Amino acid sequence: MEWHYIMPGKPTQNAFVESFNGRLRDECLNETLFTSPANARSILATWKHDYNTIRPHSKLGGRTPAEIAGKRGWVHAPNPVAIPSTMSHQSLGLYF
Repeated sequence: MEWHYIMPGKPTQNAFVESFNGRLRDECLNETLFTSPANARSILATWKHDYNTIRPHSKLGGRTPAEIAGKRGWVHAPNPVAIPSTMSHQSLGLYF
């Protein structure tokens, strides 16, 4: 596996992620004063729930991501590829 970084000054190489990051920043992060890590987790979980299950998206024909995922038989998003630094490959049963 190789890392492929976006070149500096070229955010359009991954416009989807840049759009999402901007929306998260504008709608949640810039508007909220977090008082603790637990408070940040709670607020971000609420925003994520709203974004994925309540808010319709124009690119999805006015449907929510949860509606689209339900039609494909998905219960949740796929497991993340990256492993948090607090976990080891051995503890997850992954051997490379």
